[in-house]
Amino acid sequence: MKIVRYLSFDVRLIHINMKNLSNILIIIVLQTGLTACTQQNKEAAQTEKVETVVNAAANFNIKDESQQAVLNQYLSIKDALVASNSGSAQEGAKKLQETLAKTSGFETAQKMVDSIATTSDLAQQRKVFTNLNNELIPIFRKAVLSKGAFYVQFCPMANEGSGGYWLAQEEEVRNPYYGDEMLNCGEVKETIK
Repeated sequence: MKIVRYLSFDVRLIHINMKNLSNILIIIVLQTGLTACTQQNKEAAQTEKVETVVNAAANFNIKDESQQAVLNQYLSIKDALVASNSGSAQEGAKKLQETLAKTSGFETAQKMVDSIATTSDLAQQRKVFTNLNNELIPIFRKAVLSKGAFYVQFCPMANEGSGGYWLAQEEEVRNPYYGDEMLNCGEVKETIK
């Protein structure tokens, strides 16, 4: 009789432990799903934050309308690179190609913009963007503004540690060389008024 009682007790104990195990597995699965959703929400919030900057209206006005158009379209490429969106960078470059074709003084920049427009490789776009900045920043340093300001920013880690400059309409650093990997890496080097 005692042996039957022990066997009966052991079977019930095993049955209870199996229920606990299945409950624990359900909890683990639910927790994993919630964690994934939370991560997606964080990523969506980060993207929304970047897009807010991308869609900001220009807070400056260059007297030369053709330079204003070039800089506005340049900023759309920069903002696409900040968002790590190679497709949008290509689209922005195609629009800038059209404007540069009608504007004198930007012939070298035209070739660089053509390179961005013809590749979907984000790393290559960012590499060409460095050269584009080396060409455009000296031109825009001489721009005459009727209102507002824009900024020359610099990331010392860009281009494998050799650094990289870019133009921005906002003072807050939004790094086009690293996007969300190092969104705020860099500093304002100059304010153009």
